[in-house]
Amino acid sequence: MDTSPVTPHRLDPAGGCPHAVNERLLARGAVTSVVLPGEVEGAVVLGHEALKEFLAHPDVAKGARHFTALNEGRVAAGWPLMTFATVQGMTTADGDDHRRLRSLVSKAFTVRRVEQLRPRIEDLTSTLLDGLNTAAQEGGGVADLREHFALPLPMGVIGELLGVDARYRDRLHHLTNQVVSTDIGPEQAVAANRELMAVLGAVAAARAENPGDDLTSALIAAHDEDGDRLSQQELMGTLVLMIIAGHETTLNLITNAVRALCAHRDQLASVLDGEADWADVVEETLRWDAPVSYFPFRYPVRDLTVDGTVIAQGTPVLAGYSAAGRDRAAHGPDADRFDVTRPRRPGAARHISLGHGAHYCLGAPLARMEATIALERLFTRFPDLDLAVSEAELTRQASFVGNSVRTLPVRPGTSRP
Repeated sequence: MDTSPVTPHRLDPAGGCPHAVNERLLARGAVTSVVLPGEVEGAVVLGHEALKEFLAHPDVAKGARHFTALNEGRVAAGWPLMTFATVQGMTTADGDDHRRLRSLVSKAFTVRRVEQLRPRIEDLTSTLLDGLNTAAQEGGGVADLREHFALPLPMGVIGELLGVDARYRDRLHHLTNQVVSTDIGPEQAVAANRELMAVLGAVAAARAENPGDDLTSALIAAHDEDGDRLSQQELMGTLVLMIIAGHETTLNLITNAVRALCAHRDQLASVLDGEADWADVVEETLRWDAPVSYFPFRYPVRDLTVDGTVIAQGTPVLAGYSAAGRDRAAHGPDADRFDVTRPRRPGAARHISLGHGAHYCLGAPLARMEATIALERLFTRFPDLDLAVSEAELTRQASFVGNSVRTLPVRPGTSRP
């Protein structure tokens, strides 16, 4: 794989803040070999330009049939990353299959369709801010922003898009959170995946019995009318991917943006004074503290040289989005500085934290809208909002895939009308 003598980096299943590790790895080069949980050998592409090249390379595939260790039986059952490799949906499909599956859901995420969701997102945001204020009043002035705001907003939106009844949403978040966890045990991983499929099966059954104007009903219709267009496994896989990607990424994005603004009050003041806008905050957060750190998987279909490093055919490769966002070669010597004016600089490199190439995030317009509305409404209503604990006291997610914290205790301060 890596032709250099450098010892492969062992990814910590418990996650943690990735940025110090990324800086050390980038010092080695844009590509580095890693050891995944279960002693599975892999690689991470970390450099901005190298990652752009890799994500769009014609000799890089997403299908698990190209995953050598898996196909040779060297990956144990209950492997915590198994769902990422084997779920049947857009993120594990190539070529015509990928285009077919993407076309089935793309209509729900067009710019026009997303814009139609704006009033509902604004209403939901206002309701959740009322709840955040109440929770703080009942909690001695402190409330968990993730629990009361950053989570229910994207989960509510994707739930409505998919036609998922509200009673399922908390359980689905718990289960999908286990699916993206990288320090979960084999038995727990198998049980979480089994229950996730059962819950989504109940969702699909409800929509089949009572179809509505939602994406799940449309997918069921595609399956029922033409089984060749969408298999049962692809239907369930697509629901899994939509639930995970539809709320986990935006949840982390909103959380990380609030943390960044609280730690950089001068930047917050610039936005409140109109020197930058909330869309700039979203883009800088995506670059500076990407909501996804190392995303699994892609596989070279032949031995591939990327930025001078050979990645062997069939190697599971992760996209190092959090590293690429702070790559000084692309974003300048101050790449590790949070600066909301950066996106407006002439010639500034555009981040790739939402992907690049054929698998670019389909829900990017929706995630951007949700985060922009959320941040603007949050800090307009609570301009003095601040963290209730220090950044060092925040507990990180137990995953090297997602990049954020488990809870975000805040003091909202005085609520403005």
